[in-house]
Amino acid sequence: MEEQTVVLIVGAGPAGLTTAACLTQLSIPYVIVEREDCSASLWRNRAYDRLKLHLAKEFCELPHISYPADAPTYIPKDQFVKYLDNYIECFNIRPKYHTAIESCSYDKVRKCWFGMARDMTTLVVVRFMARFLVVASGENSAANIPIIPGLHEFSGEAIHSSRYKSGTSYSGKNVLVVGCGNSGMEIAYDLASHGANTSIVVHSLVHIMTKEIIRLGMTLVQHIPLNVVDDLLVRMSGFVFGDLSRHGIVRPKLGPLLLKAKTGRYAVIDVGTIGLIKDGAIKVLGNISKIKGNIVEFEGGKENAFDAIVFATGYKSMANTWLKNGESMLNNDGLPKKEFPNHWKGANGLYCVGLAKRGLAGIAMDAKNIANDILSSYHSYT
Repeated sequence: MEEQTVVLIVGAGPAGLTTAACLTQLSIPYVIVEREDCSASLWRNRAYDRLKLHLAKEFCELPHISYPADAPTYIPKDQFVKYLDNYIECFNIRPKYHTAIESCSYDKVRKCWFGMARDMTTLVVVRFMARFLVVASGENSAANIPIIPGLHEFSGEAIHSSRYKSGTSYSGKNVLVVGCGNSGMEIAYDLASHGANTSIVVHSLVHIMTKEIIRLGMTLVQHIPLNVVDDLLVRMSGFVFGDLSRHGIVRPKLGPLLLKAKTGRYAVIDVGTIGLIKDGAIKVLGNISKIKGNIVEFEGGKENAFDAIVFATGYKSMANTWLKNGESMLNNDGLPKKEFPNHWKGANGLYCVGLAKRGLAGIAMDAKNIANDILSSYHSYT
């Protein structure tokens, strides 16, 4: 069985859905495939209960549809999923669920992309032929857990943050969170709030901000030079939190907005974690050197016993496992070779959306660029 279309979109998370909506607005036919049984599975099934969008809603809208007027400034996970469901309905997006792409390659003679997928329910092979291919499988497609000596012999529970829901079941337990990004810091807060004896590994330099400071910065940077705004944000953060270096938290030399622009790394939006660290309710620890049974040894020789470890150590792209002939666009890590904002286009009608570490605003920008670029050559194709 082979299905022909103009555009094949791989992935029905926010990136794929946004691309589908933008193509619909330009009346360009497409097929969108998704290996899971639902859209936006990361948000529906692999996000902790208390999660909210860390940026204000004006920076998190997808093209063509706004949030409801009465939506809160910081959208909770469940409301964001409802927004996506409304988005799907408004643009009549019909993903082919349970359809896992196994390979996609470019045919130079026929000037088309050929995709081979498998229906996960029936195991039947499905083939697609498309003039354009959009990689929308996301930078968050597979959990990333670091290699630590002895981890496989850890006698407690070791999970990735994608499996963490709530601290309810960890009350009274000794829990270690590995990773000091937004997920790690918020999970540590959630655990401590539910009575867990919580520690967190802070292994990198990090900016700590309030959501109000970041919102102010993202608004000001549209009118004022970035370095001026960054200087203001760092001063405001220092005023609110004081010197955190004595608590094991050191900020980078680059300002928060410049760091985000250069590396894709977000500042941490504090939800109350810093207060608990200052009070001693959450302990800050250094890098792990090895694990023996339930004992975790840290660099410097310190040892602690833990009942559970939560790895908030991010995700990785899996695009290279199925995409052949993608070297014009993606590196060995399955991420764009070119820097933002020129990252989204490869050769021979190949595109990627949502791989530039620019959040929902970046997804919106990518999708609009891709749809307009396809439109410019679509008519010659037809």
